[in-house]
Amino acid sequence: MPDPYSVIRLGDADAGELLTLQRAAYVSEAQLYGDPSLPALVQTLDEIRDDLAGSVLGVRIDGRLVGSVRWTLDGSVAHIGRLIVAPDMQGRGLGTALLDAAESESHADEFRLFTGHLSEANLRLYERRGYVASAREVLRPGVELVHLTKTRASTAADDQPGARNRA
Repeated sequence: MPDPYSVIRLGDADAGELLTLQRAAYVSEAQLYGDPSLPALVQTLDEIRDDLAGSVLGVRIDGRLVGSVRWTLDGSVAHIGRLIVAPDMQGRGLGTALLDAAESESHADEFRLFTGHLSEANLRLYERRGYVASAREVLRPGVELVHLTKTRASTAADDQPGARNRA
C-alpha cells in the first residue's frame, strides 16, 4: 500500500478531479469492450455532483485523488459502484482499501455490485474479498455484466487474522 494515503469522504469540491479520475480509470474498460461510450465515460460533471451528494469515498496520495468508490443503500443492502483507481496506481491495494471502507461505512448487511464479464482483474478482486457471482446480464452481444453479492458475515470472516481471502 502506498504511504501516506488517506481514505476520505468526497464532496462537491472534488467533482472535477473525480470526473477526470473516472475517465482515466475507465479507458481500459472501453478498450476491452470496444465501447468508448460506457456510462462512466459519458457521465457529466453535473451527474458526478449528484453522486457526490450521496456516499462517495476517495483515496488521496500526496494530495492527488487516485481512487474512489460510491454506494447507495436500499434498506440493508449496499449497492457498490464506480470502484476506480488511477491507472498508474492500480495493483497496490487501493481498490481493496476502498472496497473495505465502503463495506464498513455503509453498515449494510449485504453488498451488491457488478462488473463486465471480461474484466478479469475486477472479478479476481471481488472474489478475493468474498463476493460470489449471483447473476449474469447480457447487455448486448459480447457484453455481459456479472452481478456479485456478499453478506456482512463473509465480511467479518475476511477481517479475521490469517483469513484465506486476505488481499
